[in-house]
Amino acid sequence: MKLTDISWEAFSSLALEQKKPYLERQDGNQMPYHTLFAQQFDRPILERLCALANRIRFINKSKEGALYLKNVLAHKRAMLYFSQPSSRTFLSHLAACQLLGITTGSVRDAATSSEFKGESHEDSIRTFSSYFDMIIMRSPERGLAEKMAWELSNSERPIPILNAGSGKDQHPTQALLDIYTLIRSFETKGGLDGRTVTFCGDLLRGRTVRSLSYLLTDFDDIKQIFIAPKELQVPDDVIDILKAKGVKYEISDDLRAATKISDAIYMTRIQDEWDNAKGESAKIDTSRFKFRAEELALLGPDAIIMHPLPRRDEIDTCCDHDPRAMYWRQMRNGMWIRAALIAATFGFEKSIMDCGY
Repeated sequence: MKLTDISWEAFSSLALEQKKPYLERQDGNQMPYHTLFAQQFDRPILERLCALANRIRFINKSKEGALYLKNVLAHKRAMLYFSQPSSRTFLSHLAACQLLGITTGSVRDAATSSEFKGESHEDSIRTFSSYFDMIIMRSPERGLAEKMAWELSNSERPIPILNAGSGKDQHPTQALLDIYTLIRSFETKGGLDGRTVTFCGDLLRGRTVRSLSYLLTDFDDIKQIFIAPKELQVPDDVIDILKAKGVKYEISDDLRAATKISDAIYMTRIQDEWDNAKGESAKIDTSRFKFRAEELALLGPDAIIMHPLPRRDEIDTCCDHDPRAMYWRQMRNGMWIRAALIAATFGFEKSIMDCGY
């Protein structure tokens, strides 16, 4: 099954699990060719990517190793096509490309591209594919990364697309760095299996929550707790997946109670850029959904605090220097795991793992 075997209309109507077979590679490499949604990653692939990220980190510690990495993909070029505002996600992918020696180009505002003149997304993508070997894209438009992957797969130059955030639905590379952070945080403390992970904030519109919640289902006996005002609580499609997979979950509005029993607290900001009416989110009382000194005092000694960033006031700055605050390390982890994903996409996983550095 390939994307060339199905029309866009038929493909777009499928559930994510049904789309997965069409995205599998034909060369025996189990890594995704296009990275579009979290459902493409199972536990063996996640563990391989984390191991590769660790290997890249280690190699990069020496000058000789860093120079080796810069030659791994020096023959490749990547376009960073970000039509939605971003700083961390853009710079993280850029730094990942630089680690591997990839030459990059970028569009960070549709107003600076020919789309401003009325060019279609399809024509823009085909243009980029003429000059580059990979497109890393971020868009406010839901499903656009999938549509562009289908378009390129049905063109004479079917280069890979990495989804760096697509509408309100998926952010798979953020979920990869979140999983990588969780695995590293608990690797000397019994591992990730059996943990309780709490999500707090705007869970309705937070695409990072949707993607990470799914990846957590690949691990054993994980309980997920969702803390939010009722207007911003986790959507039914996320809960339906947890029910289908037999995952333990709890829906609540009591952050302090959840903090006492959680191994990881994943805070999110209010996503008011998706408001239907100006000031809509400001009318919601979010005062009980902030992590401050009082919540920090309730957190277990081996537990961690995470945040996809940017933050506003949902995590007090008094938490920043606590060793359990992982959000700055979490951000740096994004560079390593994205470098691993890019290297694996191009088929260089084995050469990096086996190199002499």
